[in-house]
Amino acid sequence: MSDEAITPRAPGKKVPFFSLTRVWTIATSTVTQLVRMKTFYFLLAFALLLLLVGNVSFASSPAQALSTLKKVSFGAIDLFAWLFAIVATALLIPRDIEDRTLYTILSKPVRRGEYLLGKLAGVLVVIGVSLLVMFVICSVMIIWKQAGYMADEQAGGGRPEDIQAALSLISKNGFRIELLAAVYGSFLKASVVAAVTILLSTFASSSLFTIIISILVFLVGHAHSMATDYWLRETDSSMAVQMLLKVFKIIIPNFQLFSFSEGIVAGAAVAPAVLAQMTGLTAGYLVVFLFLSLITFVDKEF
Repeated sequence: MSDEAITPRAPGKKVPFFSLTRVWTIATSTVTQLVRMKTFYFLLAFALLLLLVGNVSFASSPAQALSTLKKVSFGAIDLFAWLFAIVATALLIPRDIEDRTLYTILSKPVRRGEYLLGKLAGVLVVIGVSLLVMFVICSVMIIWKQAGYMADEQAGGGRPEDIQAALSLISKNGFRIELLAAVYGSFLKASVVAAVTILLSTFASSSLFTIIISILVFLVGHAHSMATDYWLRETDSSMAVQMLLKVFKIIIPNFQLFSFSEGIVAGAAVAPAVLAQMTGLTAGYLVVFLFLSLITFVDKEF
């Protein structure tokens, strides 16, 4: 971020306690920083993966081939999203310290909370754009394969009712605009992962340590219910244990809750109530982890 990005305070002018303008300035600078780090190269890997999956299929029918393509594609979208959230976020604060950009920013009228919020917002913008690009690539591949399978069925001959049944099955397993809700689920999960990584990066000794611990937290979060049930079985259900479990549930997000996107990819209907509930839960996680990050970050000497 350039020295001119955030102007210094004018003499005698009162600085607002919080400014969305300062947050947005840091967010746009973060987007530029991530672009310069060539973080979008993973989109090329995603496109190559789709080409490979789309042209190599062991399914016994066109409908199964489309179903497999969707599951692999949206599974890859989810994987790329949370991995990017971890790696990109883990590099931001250490890179700012190494380049001494952080010292320049904090020497201006910028609150540390604004800095953290701006960094997280910048990461989320990049994740959102990346997910949309991957969704477009995936949709084009599915529609292309779906059209080809339908053309083959219509040209293959047979009874009209059999052809119509096959076309209906292909259409059912093909592209649906509801798949965008599955991508939104991946965005919510990646947002929580990025917030956790922001917290870890405020006190971690290195980016590598932050990445490793963030991945461990993510894996443990996928075994959330299993871990808590095992803990309750192996210990007494005292008040102390109950309190520890509540702290555990707050610090370690339950990433299994975001698996609703898998059902949408498999053909389940989109439930607006579930989307609203998961959006609220994600917002709650972001507030909690940003608050914890600020508590840790405010005591650091820069």
